[in-house]
Amino acid sequence: MNLFIIGDVHGCLHTFRELLTHWQPATDYLIQVGDLVDRGRYVPETVELARKLSQKHPDTTTFLKGNHEAEMLLHYGPDGPNPDWLGWGGRSTTEQYEAHPKLLARHLTWLAQRPLLWENEDVVVSHAGLADSPHALDPKHPDGLLWRRGPLKKLDKLQVVGHTPTDDQPYFDVETNTLYIDTGAYQECSLTGVRLSPTGEVLDMIQVPTYEEDLFAKPRFSRIKPAQ
Repeated sequence: MNLFIIGDVHGCLHTFRELLTHWQPATDYLIQVGDLVDRGRYVPETVELARKLSQKHPDTTTFLKGNHEAEMLLHYGPDGPNPDWLGWGGRSTTEQYEAHPKLLARHLTWLAQRPLLWENEDVVVSHAGLADSPHALDPKHPDGLLWRRGPLKKLDKLQVVGHTPTDDQPYFDVETNTLYIDTGAYQECSLTGVRLSPTGEVLDMIQVPTYEEDLFAKPRFSRIKPAQ
């Protein structure tokens, strides 16, 4: 099957739904890079949509864990609360779940089960990417695959990651053979999906501009521009 890989959604439900209309379940394996939660206006609904898709298509979908899911799980777990997370996206998420209390426990269980990466012989997908670091697989370390900022390790396969917002367009780093697809959905930019062959050839690239109803007030942010 081809691979249909979606970037960071961040509660942008309507935008996510439109991008999913480009997914072809009969011929595409769906992978989402994590960060379904926080920052957008429809976090519980977004997670529920993803959860239902994973139930309906258990053999052809993978929803990965992102750093925002990890921090949410920490907040609601035995070591919570997590005040840092509340300050950078979690507060709106907790408020939204107050309006959907029956979904919270179900979603925490499902989010805790999300894998950290997906790979075949030619492609590896994770949230932030695999660095040239002994901590590359540590989900709690700054150089780990949930948090890494900066150059990644050049592997013998294509890396596809989210986490680091690009300058409006998906960005391919030739030096590390990495495709970055977080195009800032919650930042009033777009949500990106890329269709790859099983061997990593780019077949299609779809960007859906963020729906206004998915957003709170326009955020102030500084996006990372790819190196020239």
